[in-house]
Formats: sequence, structure tokens, C-alpha cells
Amino acid sequence: MRYLIDTHVLIWYLEGSDKLPQKLREELDNDQNTILISVASFWELAIKISAKKIELTKSLQEVQAYIVERAFVFLNISFEHLYTLLDLPHHHKDPFDRMLIAQSITENIAIISVDQQFKPYSVNVIW
Repeated sequence: MRYLIDTHVLIWYLEGSDKLPQKLREELDNDQNTILISVASFWELAIKISAKKIELTKSLQEVQAYIVERAFVFLNISFEHLYTLLDLPHHHKDPFDRMLIAQSITENIAIISVDQQFKPYSVNVIW
């Protein structure tokens, strides 16, 4: 399976948080799955780290190295994602989440997220 993971899922995975259910951790650890991480999530992390809204035990460079080591896939933002974003209804205002939703729809992949505000969109949310 291919999964796009929300930023909080990435954080919980990296930090070993109990907030991430074991069954989802197993999906992320399963080498048969392709795990995609949007560049929008790194953008969000950089903003929140610099604003002191979150603190990670790893630097952003260490997070990047870990993701490369795990063979997770970076998902860049394409014009197709932006075109989908233009047509999204405004059920949710968070710009990072809206980009993840647009990418999930465009790429036709499930998104792993606890965010209930994803439900009104035509995305397959796994939780």
C-alpha cells in the first residue's frame, strides 16, 4: 500500500509516541508499504520549530536523514496538486492540511491522520 502521512503522524512516529496506534506503526514499519511525506510537512515543521511551537528530540536534518534511511518517499508539490487545491471546498482552513488533502486526492493515495476535519473531503483517511 501507499500512504501519505500527516505531520502529526510523522512527529509521533519519530518520537515513539503512544498517540500513534501500534497497528499504524506496523504499517509505517512494513517495508512492503510505500510511505510518502509531503514537503509541506517539512515546511510546517520548520515554521513551528522556529516559532518554538513544537520541539523535537531530533533536528530537522536528523529527521530528513532518518526518512532517507527508512526509504520513505518525499512528495514534492506539483502544479497538479495546486490545481486540485484550487477546487477544494473550504471545510478546513489549515493550509498545510489542505495541501496534504490535495496531494492525497491527486495521487489517489490514502492519508494517515487523526484529523477529523479531513472527513468531508473525498480522501481515504486511515486511523
